[in-house]
Amino acid sequence: MVLVQTAMENSEQKAKTAETLLEIRNLKTYFKINGSIVKAVDNVSLKIINGEILGLIGETGCGKSVLGLSILRLLPENAKIEGNLLFRGKEILSLSKAEMRKLRGKEIVLIPQNPSTSLNPLMQIGCQVLEAVIRHHNLKKSEAVSKVLDLFSKLKLQEPPRKFRDFPHQLSGGMKQRVLMAMGVACNPKLIIVDEPTKGLDAVLRIEVVRMLKETASAAGTSMLLITHDFSVAAALAHRIAVMYAGEIVEMGKTAAVLRNPRHPYTAGLLNSLPGKGFNPIPGSSPSIISLPEGCRFHPRCSRANMKCTASHPELVKLNDDHFVRCFNVCF
Repeated sequence: MVLVQTAMENSEQKAKTAETLLEIRNLKTYFKINGSIVKAVDNVSLKIINGEILGLIGETGCGKSVLGLSILRLLPENAKIEGNLLFRGKEILSLSKAEMRKLRGKEIVLIPQNPSTSLNPLMQIGCQVLEAVIRHHNLKKSEAVSKVLDLFSKLKLQEPPRKFRDFPHQLSGGMKQRVLMAMGVACNPKLIIVDEPTKGLDAVLRIEVVRMLKETASAAGTSMLLITHDFSVAAALAHRIAVMYAGEIVEMGKTAAVLRNPRHPYTAGLLNSLPGKGFNPIPGSSPSIISLPEGCRFHPRCSRANMKCTASHPELVKLNDDHFVRCFNVCF
């Protein structure tokens, strides 16, 4: 619960400016699989402003990772994407493939969830980071090497020159995570998409990764989309939280407000399922996104559901200042 307590202080902070960095409007990412339509991301709208960390929370399969890949346009051929993705006012979906390649890795980067499979096992880690630096910066090789060593030092990779020559199998899980962080921040991006940064890590490493992410965002003024299933991680880092269920945003607001007073029954259920809250799991399981229930998608698992919930689909409505919820029977 240390991270959650830290969050109550951290989430009160405001982003550095009110200028919008990324605006997503009515985003739909569908997949056609064996004749069925999979609505992985369904009519999602949100904003990330400069210097802000937005936590995207949800169970496995809710569509949060697909949302991150949609922003980068890293989707398989059977994907269909609609809506608007505005980055610094420019429509991402209108960019050519060459323009997207320039954008990825330089202005928007992805730090994937599994460092062990994300690094080339046959290549020295320093060379892997060096490759990213050279690709996006007009630097001599000696200058690029110095930049990589400086990054390793800042991320507390001990003995940077020796670590530069190490291969991935010689590093611990925490060290590999640091290398991915170095690759992510090497080009001074405006937005970092971090996918499940603490998945599979023990408690000590989780705290260490949270610290690294916090320091990285603070030092560079970088915005982040933090994709996670772990409330404690989002609580420790995020200014705002968006809760996703079955392809939709069901609640979104300032971190402290969402944690202290969740308004959607699903958010409340997730929080009540935490060990510190008595470990009371939400009954049932998430619906198949191939065959979604009529009405509210959460109603089969919701103790507050009534006839309206089974017949009508709720819209995401504004409750107050910066708090939105998709529910007919809001929790109070």
